[in-house]
Amino acid sequence: MRNGRRITVVTGGSRGIGAAVCRRLALEGHDVVIGYRSDRAAAEKVADAVVDAGRRCLTVAVDTSDAAAVDGLFDAAAAELGPVTGLVNNAGVSGPNGPLAEADPDGMRGALAVNVLGYLLCARRAVRDMTASGGGAIVNISSSAATLGSPGQYVHYAATKAAVDALTVGLSKEVAADGIRVNGVAPGVVWTDFHEDPQRPAWMADVIPMGRAGRPEEISGAVAWLLSDDASYTTGAILRVAGGL
Repeated sequence: MRNGRRITVVTGGSRGIGAAVCRRLALEGHDVVIGYRSDRAAAEKVADAVVDAGRRCLTVAVDTSDAAAVDGLFDAAAAELGPVTGLVNNAGVSGPNGPLAEADPDGMRGALAVNVLGYLLCARRAVRDMTASGGGAIVNISSSAATLGSPGQYVHYAATKAAVDALTVGLSKEVAADGIRVNGVAPGVVWTDFHEDPQRPAWMADVIPMGRAGRPEEISGAVAWLLSDDASYTTGAILRVAGGL
């Protein structure tokens, strides 16, 4: 926090969990930079909600798997709003759906590029900026799939999220002395348009101990806490928000 100001970059902030995070952070006093892939109208709608909450907002189109584009995102944030104090690594894709033996290599490659390389590139730039300006906090959005494996659906996606967990733990130790906290949130099945089958959250309810899928707002609360002063002694944690899965 610089002079009482929180400036947080949220990748994949135009929809689903990312959009809920942007709205919640605005209510918590953050100025928000929304990174989005292609849907400008959706990003601007979320930006309107941030502004309505009394906070500043910037929307930036970005391919998080491209290092130059990531630098452009953070450069725009600094120029428009000021030094970035927070990052929510959220942009992600599922890739092909089905057994691994039938998975398309290009689809798997795309998932690895966004879900792993994209997180690494954004975290790398955030660490550089936060180290120079006195610290900050990073929250990586993982998934319960990282430990459940998602057999028969997208094992490759689960593998990318296991990589996110390793990134979270390792980087948290690497930058703790620089005043940067790094944590993760691992959602379970959540009602968003991420699913290939829009009704997957409904039919998955029977295997979730709490008997229902989660809501994006329930994930955003966990993210907001990890970015807050209440979590000042928390780093390297993976907070599972999965209804018992």
